[in-house]
Amino acid sequence: MCSQTKAAALMANIPQADIDPSGVFKYVLIRVHSKEEGDDSEVDIVRGYGWAEYHADIYEKVSEELEKDGHLDCECIGGGRIKHDPQAKKIHVYGYSMGFGQANHAVSTEKLKARYPDYEVTWANEGY
Repeated sequence: MCSQTKAAALMANIPQADIDPSGVFKYVLIRVHSKEEGDDSEVDIVRGYGWAEYHADIYEKVSEELEKDGHLDCECIGGGRIKHDPQAKKIHVYGYSMGFGQANHAVSTEKLKARYPDYEVTWANEGY
């Protein structure tokens, strides 16, 4: 019998990348952990939206939603910007967050490639 925890089951269903359909916007890389004893599972997720004035706005909204049932805990491990051009099928990840520092754009890029397999997804540490 599988002994997967409630937290692990919840994490398995979290989309690893969710971004606006087009434009240039802030993004955060969030590490989601299990709060259950003996379960050290975790997953990193990318979230980027144009409505956010600050990177913290995205983190607060997403973490509040994920943490509400008490099984999961979130931490922001960095941020940056995303340029999403759906016509050209290109996504570029770059820059940093003043509050959270620079995300590991290589990790973010891999999450986005999985979500958008037919896109050219690139990253650079330059820019803001």
